[in-house]
Amino acid sequence: MASRPGDDAGSGTQPPPLDDVDRAIVAVLREDGRISMRALSARLHISRAGAYLRVQRLEETGVITGYTARVDPLRYGYGLSAYVHLTIAQPAWKPLRARLMTIPEVEHAALVSGDADIVLLVRTRDIAALRELVLNSFQSMPEARSTQTVLIFDELGRAP
Repeated sequence: MASRPGDDAGSGTQPPPLDDVDRAIVAVLREDGRISMRALSARLHISRAGAYLRVQRLEETGVITGYTARVDPLRYGYGLSAYVHLTIAQPAWKPLRARLMTIPEVEHAALVSGDADIVLLVRTRDIAALRELVLNSFQSMPEARSTQTVLIFDELGRAP
């Protein structure tokens, strides 16, 4: 449903230096990724050419990794959300991560510290679809050692 941050995780590259204008551009684009360059430059009081060049540089250096639509999961037909804590065989993260991100119900995956190795944010149509996902997708993976599912009753606001 969204771009997948962390696809380059562990590459060892240093982030590019960003100034206040770069950070302001990113903040505006996070609010409205469809804003025109004209409106962006006017809002930040910079030239249109400067806005184009800076956005292009932010894209080329990987600061901006893509543009997405924020979707209301309920209206999209995914009325049930949950966090699935997955314990895996070590070192299974690298081969498993690509497979997890091909599952349409997985909105976000994170390698974490603590009792679980991976936390997945999943969205499904209903409890039957969640059960199917956990039992037949996650628990059938040879790398999976155990799962714990935490239902989400309500979500606080989303950061743009």
